[in-house]
Amino acid sequence: MPGEALAARALPILERLVAFDTTSHLSNLALIEWIERYLAGCGVASRRIASADGRKANLLASIGPASAGGVVLSGHTDVVPVAGQAWSSDPFELTERGGRLYGRGASDMKTFIALALAAVPDLLAARLVRPAHLAFSYDEETGCFGAPAMIEVIARELPRPALVVVGEPTSMQVVSGHKGIAVWRVTVTGREAHSAQTHLGVSANMVAVRLMAALADIADDLERNADPASLYTPRHATLTIGRIDGGTAGNILARACVFQFDLRGPAGDDRARQLAPFFALVRRLDAEIKARAPEGGVAVEQLAEVPGLRPEPTTEAEAFVRRLAGDNGPARVASFASEAGQFQAAALPAVLCGPGSIDQAHQPDEYIEIAQVDRGAEFMARLAEALS
Repeated sequence: MPGEALAARALPILERLVAFDTTSHLSNLALIEWIERYLAGCGVASRRIASADGRKANLLASIGPASAGGVVLSGHTDVVPVAGQAWSSDPFELTERGGRLYGRGASDMKTFIALALAAVPDLLAARLVRPAHLAFSYDEETGCFGAPAMIEVIARELPRPALVVVGEPTSMQVVSGHKGIAVWRVTVTGREAHSAQTHLGVSANMVAVRLMAALADIADDLERNADPASLYTPRHATLTIGRIDGGTAGNILARACVFQFDLRGPAGDDRARQLAPFFALVRRLDAEIKARAPEGGVAVEQLAEVPGLRPEPTTEAEAFVRRLAGDNGPARVASFASEAGQFQAAALPAVLCGPGSIDQAHQPDEYIEIAQVDRGAEFMARLAEALS
């Protein structure tokens, strides 16, 4: 079976990758150093693109001729936290049970990285006429902050790749579009006073409630006006308030309230128009607070902006990846965001295709089916053949 030996090589690599705790608030450098040593042992040079503080890094490597038309295999090295989750086994020790491999990142998305690394010997032996590029990023989970610097290097310095395969868990099916995400943090500052003397202060919580109600109304409006032809689930853009922190005691007017919300929608959505009623209210309430407490007000800070991926089903990129995956199914899109939209924004055609299911991502007892590892290995084996 094509890829059988490759799958066998991938499993110990995956075991090692899972053992690195690369939760996004931690450094990923130990994992990056391990991959560098692995590639060097295969005779492949690699290049770091470090974060501004030097605590994290992307890694870029090329195999094959320095020519245009190559394929980028893209994966993120960070994972989401395990804190507060009830795991049946050590999340940083790959554990096999019932045809599944359990561990943080097993599905999202260290298996794809392990398969790409396991494919290196086959790519080296294949006498490639087009290159394969490995592009491993940091801080995808917190807002896709790491990839842009690496994408800039790829676009500026590498012979133009033909396409990018972002190995998010799609059960080895091709996904040609995904929603984008924008994240904001709202800080309301009031003035503390006894809760019986509301005329002496301003409750940041009471103001924040009005702002959150406006966001809830926008979320309802987005759902009511969903495009019935949309392929997304849910069909509409979604707005959710994910974090709230305000007040110090029940009988004190809250001095501060901070909340965070995100808006997810297909590429091309007009976020400014969607949020216009909210920002109009922000300006009005900010002025009202300052009239009573000049030290107070409302501040809105955008934390992240990740573009959506526009479906381009007629491109050679999608046809090429579908052939490798043996995928003749319908057009598919994903409601989660990824780095694929960032590649597309740099004029690099991109699709999602990777082993595992997004349904297992971010969960306690995250796992990947061993059968998915085998399918991913077959994909990599076909890629080596297609580039040679």
